[in-house]
Amino acid sequence: MKRKIALLMVGAMMAMTLFAGCGSKKETKEDNSQDTTRTEDSADSGTERTKLIVGFDANFPPYGYEEDGEYVGFDLDLAQEVCERNGWELEKQPIDWDSKDMELDSGTIDCIWNGFTINGREDEYTWTEPYVDNSQVMVVPEDSGIETLADLAGKQVLVQADSSALKALQGDQADLAETFTLTEVADYNTAFMTMESGAADAVAMDIGVADYQIESRGGGYVILKEEIAAEQYGVGFKLGNEKLRDQVQDTLNEMAQDGKLTEIAEKWELTDAVCLGK
Repeated sequence: MKRKIALLMVGAMMAMTLFAGCGSKKETKEDNSQDTTRTEDSADSGTERTKLIVGFDANFPPYGYEEDGEYVGFDLDLAQEVCERNGWELEKQPIDWDSKDMELDSGTIDCIWNGFTINGREDEYTWTEPYVDNSQVMVVPEDSGIETLADLAGKQVLVQADSSALKALQGDQADLAETFTLTEVADYNTAFMTMESGAADAVAMDIGVADYQIESRGGGYVILKEEIAAEQYGVGFKLGNEKLRDQVQDTLNEMAQDGKLTEIAEKWELTDAVCLGK
């Protein structure tokens, strides 16, 4: 009799344990479901953009550079206006030009906006429409006696690393580059200082930057009439990021229509170079 009672008690305890175990699993599943929902809700709530991080070369006036401890320039003014119209905060992020692709791919910056040439890079980024027509030129000391590209034969020519001028001299103008010694430098300030010292004879660069550099130095240099290449500037986004590109493009179009783009271009003496909306 005692044995039967003991067996019945054991059976009852096992049933209670099984019932409790099933309740525990159900409760855990519901809790996990609630946690997942909260996570998804949190992710959705964080999708609205509040900031635009613009990558730029801080040694590329008048498009983007440092002056009196602040980052200024034509492109940065454009970016500021775009951000204000969209309710975004603008974060100006100076970058090493050689590392721009890594910065963009890693998400450190949202776009490259700094006299960024579309030509030859059409399939590498998602681009806005061109907003500036530009060209690549040679700058030489005005007393150098150099008047044509042919006169550069045997000379020392400087160019910024990974620049449009370098691409032109390594591409369509490779035959020209073979006639002189081409040396890459980190920035145009270094290039002009080297040319001033007599260690170089010319600098290959964007015409807008050339105009600024010559004026800021009080003259002493000239731009050769023959261009190395023609090009257009756009805002470059990570390949496939069409949503952000479209937002920026729509805003730039508004600025072109209401005259704000021209107003900013006039401030930086780039009116003739602007092509968006014309």
